Amino acid sequence: MAIATGSTLVAILNEEDAHKLDLHHEDRIKIKFKTKETTSVIDIAQGKKSVPPGQIGLFEEVLQKLDVKQGNIIEIDLAEKPASVYYIKDKIEGKHLKKEEIDSIVKDIVSGKLSAIELTYFIGACYTEGMSTEETIALTQAIVKNGAQLKLEKYPVLDKHSSGGVPGNRTTMIVVPIVAAAGFTIPKTSSRSITSPAGTADTMEVFAPVALSVEQMKNVVKKTNGCIAWGGGVNLAAADDKLIRVRHPLSLDPEGMLLSSILAKKAAVNATHVLIEIPVGKDTKIKTRKRALKLKKEFKKIGKKLRMKIKIIITPGTQPIGNGIGPALEALDILYILTRDKKRPIDLEKKCVYMASQLLQMAGVRNARKKVIQILESGLAYKKMKEIIKAQGGNPDIKPEQIHVGKYSYTFKSPKAGILTDIDNFTINKIARIAGAPKDKGAGIYIHNKHEGDFIKKEEPIMTIYAENQLKLRYALNILRKIGGIVIDHRLVTS
Repeated sequence: MAIATGSTLVAILNEEDAHKLDLHHEDRIKIKFKTKETTSVIDIAQGKKSVPPGQIGLFEEVLQKLDVKQGNIIEIDLAEKPASVYYIKDKIEGKHLKKEEIDSIVKDIVSGKLSAIELTYFIGACYTEGMSTEETIALTQAIVKNGAQLKLEKYPVLDKHSSGGVPGNRTTMIVVPIVAAAGFTIPKTSSRSITSPAGTADTMEVFAPVALSVEQMKNVVKKTNGCIAWGGGVNLAAADDKLIRVRHPLSLDPEGMLLSSILAKKAAVNATHVLIEIPVGKDTKIKTRKRALKLKKEFKKIGKKLRMKIKIIITPGTQPIGNGIGPALEALDILYILTRDKKRPIDLEKKCVYMASQLLQMAGVRNARKKVIQILESGLAYKKMKEIIKAQGGNPDIKPEQIHVGKYSYTFKSPKAGILTDIDNFTINKIARIAGAPKDKGAGIYIHNKHEGDFIKKEEPIMTIYAENQLKLRYALNILRKIGGIVIDHRLVTS
């Protein structure tokens, strides 16, 4: 059918064949070709145009599993629902699932045996009924067990994570080279953007390939102590990636799943010491300090059970951090900090120094902050980043002028003098994405070193929007005019 679901195994039967076999939408069939066999969920085609009677339409995932081609003869048979479907029903009814039941569900998620509807019910049940600590630990362990793992003969193995929602929060790309330059192992897997103008993997891709295999990742870490790879490419915690795709449209974040999602990725790289940042603000994933403190308690409790030392830091997430928003513009911020350029964003640098210091303290380093600053100022962090870029197949000598930003731009200037009281994260994200980020690497927003609480003169530049074509720039400007998001209060200025 030249269609991929990205997860679930799907086959299409003509309505005549489905009627003969008494099959309905979402029923399952076994499909056999020579020595290979798989089970698929079925959809039903009405009419003869797409799938005529006597033929079967197979989605890409099924074609690959069976190694079957157009014109081959295949056998089909009825298939029972997997046991995991009944465990999901138990969860909907409020029952606590056993370790082996959760493992069965995760195994079927990875193998594509569960439909999107069944996955949605599982997520919905975990959201409404909640998850016990035991269920969360079992889910974390099952995700790790049923995915690829990076096994390193090292101790300690350091890692970090941010719960997200703050534009420009590209701390990983400074913290990793600092920690690696200090002699510690830090194999970092990062995500691509889902709703933001750039994920860490999108920004790192400006410098080097990020879709590494487990073996490639292992080699990079062996050479450099660290790496910055795309988690989806490495296939670590594969079940979690599939759950996230279903959770995303309704922004469903069952607490147990949020905890296991983060910790499974850390356990998959054998991390022993993990720093977790929880930014709090109206547009971040965690909106209140109360919830952040509750998560902090749960992270520590589950981390202890997983033999993982965890430290939680709760940070303000009310405004963007750094100057660049979007892959190329964020990459420029990274280079400016590492090369100690005067154009570097000091707010992002301070946060990176704090986080790297916390990680080194966890690993037993005395005077950690002093060591971190020394590594940055001496150029050792930049040298290490170049090593990582080279080991991942990129150009280690890339200069700021070689990083191309969008050809078309518009600079938004303050319409009046006053105090900048709000730079809305939601607005910044929305405008940067409408401008083309992250798909267009050069698209995004450059904030002219302005922060909430700053005095702004009339006609002073606040931000520049970049796009790779005029139409996208026009769309971005329309959004800026409609929803605003930059608030300047002239009443706060005294004469």
